[in-house]
Amino acid sequence: MKKEMKKILITGANGQIGSELTLALRKKYGAENVIASDIRHNPPKAIAQSGPYEVVDVTKAETIRQQVIKYDIDTIFHLAAILSAVGERDPHLCWNVNMNGTMNVLDLGVKYEMARIIIPSSIAVWGKGVPRVNTPQESVLKPTSMYGVTKVAGELLCDYYVHKYGLDCRGLRYPGIISSETLPGGGTTDYAVEIYYEAVKKKNYNCFLREDTVLPMMYMPDCIKATIDLAEADVNNLKHHSDFNVAAMSFDPTTLAAEIKKHIPEFEITYNPDFRQAIADSWPQSIDDSSAREEWNWKPNYDLESMTADMIQKLTAKFEAGLI
Repeated sequence: MKKEMKKILITGANGQIGSELTLALRKKYGAENVIASDIRHNPPKAIAQSGPYEVVDVTKAETIRQQVIKYDIDTIFHLAAILSAVGERDPHLCWNVNMNGTMNVLDLGVKYEMARIIIPSSIAVWGKGVPRVNTPQESVLKPTSMYGVTKVAGELLCDYYVHKYGLDCRGLRYPGIISSETLPGGGTTDYAVEIYYEAVKKKNYNCFLREDTVLPMMYMPDCIKATIDLAEADVNNLKHHSDFNVAAMSFDPTTLAAEIKKHIPEFEITYNPDFRQAIADSWPQSIDDSSAREEWNWKPNYDLESMTADMIQKLTAKFEAGLI
């Protein structure tokens, strides 16, 4: 029998995705039923004022367990993680947070017989030896970053818990996520967020990737939609569990800049590739997400044109109001 999600804990709730997922889940499941948590003591105003917030260090299982007991948690969206660029600067921290944090969440899921654990993965799982165009669901996983290594291990670990303990653990491989609400937290695809902010504020942007670097991207509303859709899908329809490919659009910085110039004609872009270029070159350019479409009816709502129009409109309003 399918277990319902009633009391939800979100780790990493202050992050780019966590901050918006928290608000979306509170709107759908009730603010009092969605507990936001993060290692930082000062959450964004919207999170602090809309529902419960707790300080949690995912590397310390007891801090998570206290909230599970306090709120009778039956579902965890585990988003706390060190991302790719930050992970390369401190690989040991990346491993500790990403792997030990995941292990702690999974063990609590088993111990308290939780309805569901959602642990996102990433396009960083790929590296050498895979087709970079239309990368298939089933493929070689040989990442070149510590972040990617932890995401591959995390996928395997989640599937292990599914088969060994019967834990309903699900995950999806996020592409680069673009948001008008929250700045990114140290990823290789961050340029695609920064470029909009700089275009609105300064009319120019110095890109840390080459102009021809094609990467898969997704607008935040679709990211939130995909995460919740997967969480709510009937487990009996799922052939995969922790490694769903999801896709929306793919583009390079030149194409993105050209789309921005339709709204801000004076916008200019320059290129100064750094260490993140090597990471980007190891990732797919586009992704085959047919398994997600077949197993839980995944379908994005935004493309590059509609996303850019929405981003420029929202960020311009913020800039004029002195908020960015």
